[in-house]
Amino acid sequence: MSKRLNSIIEWVDERFPLTANWRAHLSEYYAPKNFNFWYYFGSLAMLVLVNQLITGIFLTMNYKPDASLAFASVEYIMRDVDYGWLIRYMHSTGASMFFVVVYLHMFRGMMYGSYRKPRELLWLVGMAIFFVLMSLAFTGYILPWGQMSYWGAQVIVSMFGAIPFIGETLSNWLLGDFTLSDAALNRFFAYHVVTLPILLVTLVLVHIIALHEVGSNNPDGIEIKANRNPETKIPVDGIPFHPYYSVKDIMGVVVFLMVFCGIIFFAPEMGGYFLEYNNFVPANTLQTPDHIAPVWYFTPYYSMLRAVTVNFLWIDAKLWGVILMAASVVVFCFLPWLDKSPVKSIRYKGPYFKFALTLFVISFFVLGWLGTKAPTPLFTLLAQIFTVIYFAFFILMPWYSKIDKTKPEPKRVK
Repeated sequence: MSKRLNSIIEWVDERFPLTANWRAHLSEYYAPKNFNFWYYFGSLAMLVLVNQLITGIFLTMNYKPDASLAFASVEYIMRDVDYGWLIRYMHSTGASMFFVVVYLHMFRGMMYGSYRKPRELLWLVGMAIFFVLMSLAFTGYILPWGQMSYWGAQVIVSMFGAIPFIGETLSNWLLGDFTLSDAALNRFFAYHVVTLPILLVTLVLVHIIALHEVGSNNPDGIEIKANRNPETKIPVDGIPFHPYYSVKDIMGVVVFLMVFCGIIFFAPEMGGYFLEYNNFVPANTLQTPDHIAPVWYFTPYYSMLRAVTVNFLWIDAKLWGVILMAASVVVFCFLPWLDKSPVKSIRYKGPYFKFALTLFVISFFVLGWLGTKAPTPLFTLLAQIFTVIYFAFFILMPWYSKIDKTKPEPKRVK
């Protein structure tokens, strides 16, 4: 059997670089030996991506992208298709868990300076993945064609209408009609199941290739490629990704799947945060819900959109809100050039950066909570305060990261 298997592998290697890729990206890809808990989330994001692709394929087999049939087709999947309820809950829970692991993955990058040289392009590709993921989440949110799907889409599409001169034309082009109707549902379905998944998978492959070119960062922020064994040319502080980290990641996968299955079987709606109760009601163009709010992973940005209440210069409040919301995501792309600290990792940065990052995290959670609430004068004031704190983290970074008291980085990883 061993000889036969080796002959098959040799036959494949003559026609496709199977063994070479295995060595380059797994068995002979050397990663830092001091990875910790925070390094689980990259592999978990890959796991959730596979879950979303597979469950999405099965859902499309019974879903009808028709405004008069979409909601009924989802109910058919839930009630009549064998294990349709399980596939649908795996997909809906996977969408939320995707953002959980991606947000934690991004937070790890911010803590340990994974956006710093030589990983600027790697960070930008990661941000492109995040933008595509947000687009996927939005287009998928519309497909059930429930009350929140319809009215949430109205809110998002209306933002494009706030753009001067081209806003109305752009909105009509996106919708394929003058209103949110069957044409728009068909377009968003095409984006969600074809265009955006292809783009996402492509960007993920580029992200992995870029990662393996520059090497993984580590909690100490030390470049292990700079210290190699003179004979073997292998980083002295590195270990092969396989089997060491591939086995280590299995533990993270097991724990993640326990949580994932617990949500699916016991709380798939998560109190209305993963699946909103209004979305179990068919879309009604004549009845607006009392409170329109996006899914939890969009609520921090939604809070910023609503935080602007006054016109400024020649731009009205609505357009300022759209600009602020877009800027709150795009600003992450500038982190490699905003951080002026002489060290990468939070382990060796001073109190200013740690305090600023703590305030940023608090502002993100508070804005997320405020986005789930109906607007009141008090909540609007809080949203404005925490929006300022959110952006201050980025705007003031060149100053506080430069004057911060840092510790010297060690020569070797700990």
